[in-house]
Amino acid sequence: MADPAEHREEEEAAAAGEEEDTGAQIAPIVKLEEVAITTGEEDEEILLDMKAKLYRFDKDGSQWKERGTGAVKLLKHKETAKVRLVMRQAKTLKICANHLVVATTKMQEHAGSDKSCVWHALDFADGELKEEMFAIRFGSVENCKKFKDLVDQIAEEQGKTEEKESEEASAAAELVEKLTVSSEDKKEEHVEKEETPPAAVDDKKDAKE
Repeated sequence: MADPAEHREEEEAAAAGEEEDTGAQIAPIVKLEEVAITTGEEDEEILLDMKAKLYRFDKDGSQWKERGTGAVKLLKHKETAKVRLVMRQAKTLKICANHLVVATTKMQEHAGSDKSCVWHALDFADGELKEEMFAIRFGSVENCKKFKDLVDQIAEEQGKTEEKESEEASAAAELVEKLTVSSEDKKEEHVEKEETPPAAVDDKKDAKE
């Protein structure tokens, strides 16, 4: 029969051998590199970022359907000054709303809740422009009011910008038209001088004398 003390010493020696550091380094099979993730929001300034729940009106079923819960943002482009509304689902980050805030964007209070508002938009969340009616619900009346007031303010500013751009375009078109007419008049005058016969010129000189 084996001595228990000897058996214990053998186990300890085996354990020590397993824990012994050989100094060997094993290189990973796959080398992972950092990948820069772009969201398309790098050139935009965040005007608003709030948690909310979004609904879309299903025309076929004549009912509201939940679109997603997450963060709704108002983003202003640093160069064009255009503002868009973007909302992503919290867990999947899937876009559930993506459209410009334009002069015709009008937020309306939801009849059934003072924490919600409704609006129409040409939305691009599904990869194509579609006329949609949205409803959004916030956690408080204050957040809903802040969102609604800011969107209304942006829509008003966009309307003024569009009106100014339209006036500038009209003024530029009018100037081009005047320059074109003036150029044509000069050409006609030049043609008339070239077509005047020499005898007629001499007659005019004699008449003056």
